[in-house]
Amino acid sequence: MLITRASEYAILSLILLSSAKEPMDSETLSRELTISKSFLAKILQSLAKAEILKSYKGSKGGFALQKSAKDISMLEVMSVVEGKAPAVFECSPSEKDCPSDRANICSIWPFLNKLQGKIDIFLQTLTLADIIEED
Repeated sequence: MLITRASEYAILSLILLSSAKEPMDSETLSRELTISKSFLAKILQSLAKAEILKSYKGSKGGFALQKSAKDISMLEVMSVVEGKAPAVFECSPSEKDCPSDRANICSIWPFLNKLQGKIDIFLQTLTLADIIEED
């Protein structure tokens, strides 16, 4: 599945953080987004580890964007929170890595592979700034 809850929550958090005047903690973000604090905290930590977010400690701590919204691609965000590049299909991008070992006789594999490539390019060029502007 391309957009999981983790990806959705990551993107929603980034949208909120992009307009915040100061860092926001995971409790505030989870309350604003009405989602699980523990699940969101893991997502925020992974985004901080990938240097998309900056984490601040202390009483006024929380998270803030570390990069400009125009420098945060949706492919990067989704890959970080999912732990792998997002995929629309179960098909492997490589014939030799096909889970069923049948890519060489699969008539739809070339089409799905091309489609996934186009989706990857779209997600790489789609930035947080693009999403914010669409709101």
